[in-house]
Amino acid sequence: MSGLPGGFWWLWLSTLVNRTGAFVLTFLSLFLTQELGFSGWYAGLVVALHGLGGIAGSPLGGMLSDRWGRRPTMVTGHLAAAACAAALAVVTSAWAVAAVVLLMGVAMQSVRPAIGATIADQVPEHDRRRAYALNYWALNLGFAIAAIGGGAALFLGYRTLFLLEALATALCALIVFVRLPETRPELPVNADGKRSAGPRLTTLDVLRDGPFRTLVLLSLLVCTVFSTPWVGLPLTMTSEGLEPDAYGMVIAVNGVVIVAFQLLVNKITERRSPVALLVVSALLFAVGTGATALVGSPLMFAVTVVVWTIGEMVYIPTNAAATALLAPVHARGRYQGVMGMAWSVGGFVAPVTAGWVVTGPGPDALWLGCAAVAVVAAAGYALLLGRALGGHGAEAGPGAGAEVPAGAEAVRDAEAVLDAAAGAGVVTGADVAAGAGVAAGADVAAGGPAGAGGAAAAGTRKAGAEEAGLSAV
Repeated sequence: MSGLPGGFWWLWLSTLVNRTGAFVLTFLSLFLTQELGFSGWYAGLVVALHGLGGIAGSPLGGMLSDRWGRRPTMVTGHLAAAACAAALAVVTSAWAVAAVVLLMGVAMQSVRPAIGATIADQVPEHDRRRAYALNYWALNLGFAIAAIGGGAALFLGYRTLFLLEALATALCALIVFVRLPETRPELPVNADGKRSAGPRLTTLDVLRDGPFRTLVLLSLLVCTVFSTPWVGLPLTMTSEGLEPDAYGMVIAVNGVVIVAFQLLVNKITERRSPVALLVVSALLFAVGTGATALVGSPLMFAVTVVVWTIGEMVYIPTNAAATALLAPVHARGRYQGVMGMAWSVGGFVAPVTAGWVVTGPGPDALWLGCAAVAVVAAAGYALLLGRALGGHGAEAGPGAGAEVPAGAEAVRDAEAVLDAAAGAGVVTGADVAAGAGVAAGADVAAGGPAGAGGAAAAGTRKAGAEEAGLSAV
């Protein structure tokens, strides 16, 4: 955790404070169904609207952070999100709730590109992956505190919790305003002494960047796979005859593993090439989601969650650092915004698709499809991005020119990452494959239908991805 600039740690603290008060997304579906009496179908639709808002908010926030500045974009977005959280404590009509949640999705996602660009501005290239990982750790640590604290404080009522989120988000905006300096690079001065307005880029202009477009499309595949368990897993577990409480315990493993092992994963991966890490993470998603179809007990479901959670811990900071690497200095916000949009699209598509597949073809098809999509993404990273991301491994350090392997060599480096993880005591895909009875390239099978209320509750776990974020998140 050493060697990072002071401004980064104020940003880290603001993330922790913000997510510690993340009660709306944690309890939204329960509030809608239990407090306001809406159906599970409506609750799922409202959760999807939050993701839809993120699709618009990400590129908007990226554009504003490049043209207006990182700091004012973050302050405005946080204050808007705080206002939406407070509004949810008083609105009751279906249309008003849907509109507020949609706007909240726009506000929350508009902040993320500015955060990503600020880290890229402040932190040298060789430390960025570590910085993104630490910020993601703060996000999950805060979310874990919110889930535990909010559950314990439910006696106060959902509306009170939403007001507490509004206060926490406003405090986050205050931290950014008071302590975080503006980091947007200064534009060059013209001959007349005025600063250049800088090139005007649209989302389509950003997507004309071939390597970055490839990264976005592959990220969309991974984000969709990553978002699927939050809806598909409770439906699958219900179809196996397990109680809803079992899903709560299983999915809690995700947050526990991230909080406990993110720093260890950072250490294991810090000297590996980004291409290798992207391949590894996609393969871990493939094994973890594919093995879900072969298990039936809460313990084995939890083991599969551990596998794809390790993939999540590797993937999210590596993908963010790769985005910063490919982005021109003057367009870091826009590039982060487009990548955030991919996370939001995945978070919007996955719940709808998962619900349809589980109630139609069945969970077998859902998890087999997730595994196949993740394998395609892994192959794409290995074959298509080696040249674009070559020579930029985190192991290079300041001023070094270490060459990063690409293509088939990146796959071999990926195997080395898995070996290192196993040596450090971190569960790997091979461990889960053995525990779940999955051989290399195993067939995926299991399943049955379930209800929509659980899907809505699951969808609130991570927005956009988270988080992406994705966002995760």
